[in-house]
Amino acid sequence: MLQLIINLIAGAAGGNIAGGLLKKFNMGTVLNTITGLIGGWLGGTAFGADEGNMIGGIIGSGAAGGVLTLIVGFVKNLLFKKA
Repeated sequence: MLQLIINLIAGAAGGNIAGGLLKKFNMGTVLNTITGLIGGWLGGTAFGADEGNMIGGIIGSGAAGGVLTLIVGFVKNLLFKKA
């Protein structure tokens, strides 16, 4: 349970960092956080983060949260292009 919470926090942080660094894909704090949370959860699950590998789980979840945020931001930009 503790690892899940850490994965979610790392994912949310990764999502907001990615959105902050790459303004083109930034969707705002709320959407960056939501996609980061989902990415952190998926990343923690995919990379098999557990209590014994906390640092790896934090890095993997943060990266997954950032990547998912960038993917969603990219798709959003494609769908809602400004004329």
